[in-house]
Amino acid sequence: MVLQQALADLNTAYRNFFASLSGKRKGRKVSRPCYRSRKDNRQSIRFTTNARFAVTDGGKLRLPKIGNIAVRWSRELPSTPSSVTIIRDAAGRYFASFVVQTSDQPLPEVDTEVGIDLGLTTFAVLSDGTTIASPRFFRRAERRLRTAQKALSRKQKGSCNRDKARVKVAKAHAVVRDTRLDWTHKHSTAIIRALEC
Repeated sequence: MVLQQALADLNTAYRNFFASLSGKRKGRKVSRPCYRSRKDNRQSIRFTTNARFAVTDGGKLRLPKIGNIAVRWSRELPSTPSSVTIIRDAAGRYFASFVVQTSDQPLPEVDTEVGIDLGLTTFAVLSDGTTIASPRFFRRAERRLRTAQKALSRKQKGSCNRDKARVKVAKAHAVVRDTRLDWTHKHSTAIIRALEC
C-alpha cells in the first residue's frame, strides 16, 4: 500500500502538470515532477485505511509490519482517521500526521478589534499601545549553531562522523524553529483571548 501511495502521488503530479500545460488547470503554472534532492534529509511514508493502521485503546499507533508505536499526543482525534503520514525530519524526529474529518467551529463575533504593526526592532506594536519585544531566539542560539556548523565543515564528505555532525546542526536549528513557533502561537492566542473578554 505504501508503494501504491507513492505511485498515486506521482500520477497526481503528472496529471496536474499536463492539465496546467493545456490550460485546463486554473491558477499558477505547475512545473513537472522532479527528483528529490539528495541533500533533503526528510522522509515520509503514508498509510491509508486499506493498509490497516489503527489507534489502539492504550493510545498507541499500530502500523503494519512495524507494530505498536508509543505516541505523545498533542490533542485528541476528533474522528476516526482516514490516513496517517509518518514524517522523519532532518533532526531525526518522527511525527505522525492524521487526516480526520471535522467541522468548523468559528469563534463568536465581538465588537472589539486590534491593529498589529510588525516591526524590526520590536516584534509588534498593537493599536492600543502595547509593545511586544522581539525575543531574538536565533541570537541566543548563535554560539551553539556556530560551534556545530564548524564541526560539520571539518568532517570528511561521505563519512559517518559527518552524518552525526549534520544531525547536531539540524537539531540546533530545530530548537530555534520550535521555540519561535511556540512563542508566536502563545502570543497570538493571548491577543485573541484578550479580544474575547
